[in-house]
Amino acid sequence: MPPYQAFPGAFPRTRIHLALLGLADEIVGAMAGLFAYVGTLALLAILGLAALGQLPGLRDDEPAIRPGWNVADRSHPAFAVSRLDSNHKTDAYIILRHPEGGRKDVIRWVGDTPVPVAELEIYRPGGEFAPAARLPADMAARMGLGAATRLEEAGVIDSKFGPVALYGPSGQASGCLGYVKRIEEPSLQISGWSCQGDTFEGDTLPGRRAAIVCTLNRLTLLTSGNEPKLAELFAHAELKRRPCGPPASVDWLMGAGNAQLRGAL
Repeated sequence: MPPYQAFPGAFPRTRIHLALLGLADEIVGAMAGLFAYVGTLALLAILGLAALGQLPGLRDDEPAIRPGWNVADRSHPAFAVSRLDSNHKTDAYIILRHPEGGRKDVIRWVGDTPVPVAELEIYRPGGEFAPAARLPADMAARMGLGAATRLEEAGVIDSKFGPVALYGPSGQASGCLGYVKRIEEPSLQISGWSCQGDTFEGDTLPGRRAAIVCTLNRLTLLTSGNEPKLAELFAHAELKRRPCGPPASVDWLMGAGNAQLRGAL
C-alpha cells in the first residue's frame, strides 16, 4: 500500500474547497441580512406614509379629503314644527354633523305616498360654511330636481324671522318652491322646500307660499344648548308670529305673488 505522501495535492484541494464553501455561506448570509434590513426599512416607510395619508397611489397628488356630513344618531332634536295638516305627517327628523363643527337639523314631511312633500333644514354653520354662496349647493337635489337644474328667484314671503327669499325652477311658473333665510347673529341658515299647498289655497303656487310661511311660523326651539343668542332669536321671533289662516291674513305686500299696486295712486 503506497504511503499517504503519494497524494501530495489532496489536502490543499480540500482546504480550498472548504474555504470557498464557507465564503459562499457568508455571502448568502450577508445578502439575506441585507434584504431583511432593506425590507424592514421599506415596510416602515410605507406605514409612515400611510399614517400621513400621503401614499401617491391613494392621494393622486390631491390633498386628503376630510369626511363630510355624518348622521348623528345620538344627538337630540333641537327644533320642532307642529303638524301643518292632518293629511301630512312628519316622515323623518335627521341630525347631521360635520367634522368642522356644523350641524343640520332636517325635518321632512310626507303625504299620501312615502315621497316627501316638504322639507325644513336648520343649519348652524361651522368652519365648513361658505358664506359667499347665495343658495345651498344641494338645493336643487333636495327639491327632487336634477343637480344641473337652475333655480331663480320666485318672490319673497314674510315670516316671524323676517323676509324669506323664494326660489323655483328656472322658466317654470309653477312647481315646488325652495326658500332660504340667513341670519347673521347668531349664525343660522333656515332653508327648505315645499311641493304642497296649505289648507285654504290648496295645491297652488299661492298655497305653497302660504304653506312655507306657516311652516316657518310654527318652527319652535326645543333646546338651545350652550347658545343663549339662539334662544333669544326664537324668543323675539315668537313675538312676531301670526297664526296660519286664510289668505286674507297674509301680508298684502308680501303675499301670493308679490303683486304690484294696481290703479292710480
